[in-house]
Amino acid sequence: MKLATLRNGRPDGLLAVVSRDLTKYVSAGRIAPNLQAALDAWETAEPALQDLSRSLDAGRIAAQPFDLALAMAPLPRAYQWIDGAAYLGHLERVRGIQGSKDGALQGTRPLLYQGGSDRLSAATDPILVADDGLAVDFEAEIAVVIGSVPMQATREQAAAAIRLVGICNDVSLRRLVAEDLQNGFGFFHSKPSTAFSPAFVTPDELAPAWRAEKLHLPVRVSINGKLFGQPNAGVDMHFDFADLIVAATQTRSLGNGTLIGSGTIANAHDEASSGKPDTIGFACIVEARTVEKLKYGRARTPFLKAGDRVSIAALDAAGNPVFGTIDQTVALFRR
Repeated sequence: MKLATLRNGRPDGLLAVVSRDLTKYVSAGRIAPNLQAALDAWETAEPALQDLSRSLDAGRIAAQPFDLALAMAPLPRAYQWIDGAAYLGHLERVRGIQGSKDGALQGTRPLLYQGGSDRLSAATDPILVADDGLAVDFEAEIAVVIGSVPMQATREQAAAAIRLVGICNDVSLRRLVAEDLQNGFGFFHSKPSTAFSPAFVTPDELAPAWRAEKLHLPVRVSINGKLFGQPNAGVDMHFDFADLIVAATQTRSLGNGTLIGSGTIANAHDEASSGKPDTIGFACIVEARTVEKLKYGRARTPFLKAGDRVSIAALDAAGNPVFGTIDQTVALFRR
């Protein structure tokens, strides 16, 4: 089934079940007022939501048109948002860890950071920045929502806790990344609000693309309508989601509704981003710039500026967005 959160004037929105083709929806408010409430009562809420989803797709109940502009982030404010680094290819390009001691270490355990989750962005919200010169970058990722997981969870416990799957845009302000890291406390100013897909989807709905705790689908990224990349999220994912969850529970338990990100999707290749239909390309700008520097001696791809538009979607075999499309435009913040 596919779940979304609709704007209703409240911070947590209204829980809705969305049709498989993302064209219509029905309110799920009689089952749970919002997604967090459904997750807190998942044993009883999930079967009822599945029944509602089957009735919707079979046309047995009245529905309303699903407009992406109606959707908030599925969890507009989450108790916890943890982002990982599951794709070592991204770290090798961005941080130059290939063959280093850091590379060997990061190949045995995933990096994690705790992001801000009090205000998560909708798929159509603007990317608000205070300055046009902050080197605005997008990062296309897969994200999962989990149920509660005990401290030092096993892989089996971690995999069983995955409730929903979606995509996200983990926006980065590259000019502030180094400053954040040098301060010793990790990312803060360089990581504004993360945007999430209009719909989150249960793993059973994704079969056979969801297997071995990975999503085996291409994630297409466009900038201003031009193809930038379409790496496959199931390829070159060194750590699967069970690995990420296990790593996150080494010193703590995790609560219902915790969001876990995969880190920037990256496939191994040597091409520069060409925009051709068969290109693999990249899921963030900084990777493209790194490859361009190696190939041409300088970076050619600019970072995003005000007015630039980025679109991100995971596509099924027919080329349809599985979770809906993240479609954001960069805008300057005004007081």
